[in-house]
Amino acid sequence: MKHPINILVVEDDNDISSLLCNIIKKSGYKPQPVYSGTEALIYLENRRWDMVLLDLMLPGLNGEEVISKIREESQVPVLIISAKLDQRTKIEMLRTGADDYITKPFDIEEVSARIDSHLRRARLTTEVLKSKEVRHKDIVVDTDAKIVRVGDTEVSLTAREYNILMLLMFSPKKVFTKSNLFKSVWHEEFHNDDNTINVHISNLRSKLAKANPNEEYIETIWGLGYRLKN
Repeated sequence: MKHPINILVVEDDNDISSLLCNIIKKSGYKPQPVYSGTEALIYLENRRWDMVLLDLMLPGLNGEEVISKIREESQVPVLIISAKLDQRTKIEMLRTGADDYITKPFDIEEVSARIDSHLRRARLTTEVLKSKEVRHKDIVVDTDAKIVRVGDTEVSLTAREYNILMLLMFSPKKVFTKSNLFKSVWHEEFHNDDNTINVHISNLRSKLAKANPNEEYIETIWGLGYRLKN
């Protein structure tokens, strides 16, 4: 039996919460409304979720604190739904680890489409994780043996270079901030140590370029971070 898609809706306004829950139900998914950041963390600790819809202005812990806590433990898709319109907040949330940012008032069809899109992407990532081979362009990675090939050339990577490459390949459209990469690969808090990430990305690029100088695999998204180049 297929397990239901469970979506946690963190929104303190009753009317907006009901509207979001109805959108989710109409798409065939199962919503769980919660009304504060503190309550959200209790639900996140005790159950597995397929997605989180998160308001920023919440009683108890605010949305910024909630997403920081989520990203310490999980890569569950998080969609921010907020009345905060300023670009600085939007960029900060994407840097912190949000997968999308939707402003209020929102279009019902757009919210429904974005939920479907991010769930589809998460499902594809899960399927890739279950397979033993991951591919991007002419890079082929045997995830069991941890062998990386570019074309016919085997590329020798350090453990951290390999883990960075795997993060990028498992989510090929996601922009990873330096903070995302550092927390995921080093399992430590990021303290704006740009040089550590820059050196590892540079070394990884050099090794891939040596195997195939005619292809570019990792692109810099200025002001945000890195992602695979399509």
